[in-house]
Amino acid sequence: MFRLFKKTPMWRRHPLRDSYDVVIIGGGVHGLSTAYYLGKLGVKNVAVVDRGYLGGGASARTTAIIRANYLTPEGIPFFRHSLGLYEKLAQDLNFNLMFSQMGRLDLGHTESAMFGLHMRTEFNKALGVNSRLIGADEVKKLVPIIDLRKGKQFPILGAMYHPPGGVIRHDAVVWGLGSGADRLGAELHPHTNVTAIERDGSSAWTVRTDKGDIRCKTVVNATAGWCSTIARMVELDLPIVTYPLEACVTEPLKPLLHRTISSANLHVYAYQTDRGEVVIGGAVNPYPGYSVRSTLPALQTLTSHLLEMLPCLREARILRQWAGLCDMTPDYAPLMGEVDGMPGFILNCGWGTWGFKAAPAAGESVATLIASGSRPDLIKHFGLERFADGRLVNERAAAPAAAIQ
Repeated sequence: MFRLFKKTPMWRRHPLRDSYDVVIIGGGVHGLSTAYYLGKLGVKNVAVVDRGYLGGGASARTTAIIRANYLTPEGIPFFRHSLGLYEKLAQDLNFNLMFSQMGRLDLGHTESAMFGLHMRTEFNKALGVNSRLIGADEVKKLVPIIDLRKGKQFPILGAMYHPPGGVIRHDAVVWGLGSGADRLGAELHPHTNVTAIERDGSSAWTVRTDKGDIRCKTVVNATAGWCSTIARMVELDLPIVTYPLEACVTEPLKPLLHRTISSANLHVYAYQTDRGEVVIGGAVNPYPGYSVRSTLPALQTLTSHLLEMLPCLREARILRQWAGLCDMTPDYAPLMGEVDGMPGFILNCGWGTWGFKAAPAAGESVATLIASGSRPDLIKHFGLERFADGRLVNERAAAPAAAIQ
């Protein structure tokens, strides 16, 4: 005999109203995180709109690696804080996010690469991030299946080991943040396409959608690869170029890779999921565009480069391949904050290939900016004005294996 259980939706459905205090465009992890932390700060009259289903854009296409081992004095504290928020986020949301802190290895194949990793390691230590430089023998102990490539091109000389790094279930994060934002009073409106944004006087905005117009005091652009399109609706040109990024996974295999590994020289990274699939990612495609169709050249590049380090996978079959969009800035650092001359128009974009790991800290910081009216110190260096002022951050180490070749 079967017992029927009542299904409880993760968030409620609401009719779209014509007025909110805050309208967040983009229903991925950054938009939902912003809505969740606004609710925690008592700002409840919030609408999140997305032209597709919630979490169906970049958040659905991420490889969901979490880490804090960055390079700059601006980036390291930010991602350290975000990692700390992730460590307690499941408890805060009362939602299992399946966060596995398996550790992260950034591999060095040349003397110059090892010098760069040594510099990053020391910066990490100085700013309170758990990272250390290890030799090839310890790399082999941590990843027994790896080929150290002795006597070959790009031998593995060592690595930066980041023990708290790991991976998380991307859709669980979306569901958890969405249900948390709903519980705190935000309204979530999927399948609501923004067609125009108009400034209504000095301190109000009208967001036009295919389901009606919305007046609001604050608009947040959290649309990842499409952020330039949204910005052009208010006649704002962002220093962002969108690139496709591809990844793939193997069929399920027995447990054999217990760390995430990344090689900047080979432009590839990998880890194994709890289902046994080996996730493989690498550099963004060498051309800009908005296509999310996967390609054979990218698949060949990813798999051939990974086999240089993990030849034991040569008989594994590829289960699926996909592509997403990355909003790349010239200095590989994000854009967060209000735009000068446009009060109430706020950016949370420019995340490139590392946006998922930043979502809690970015959402919390942008929510604090909206609630308090001032930009928190944690994100004060990431404003759009830095490009006019010549104060670029240069966080290319944010994605050493995924940077533009």
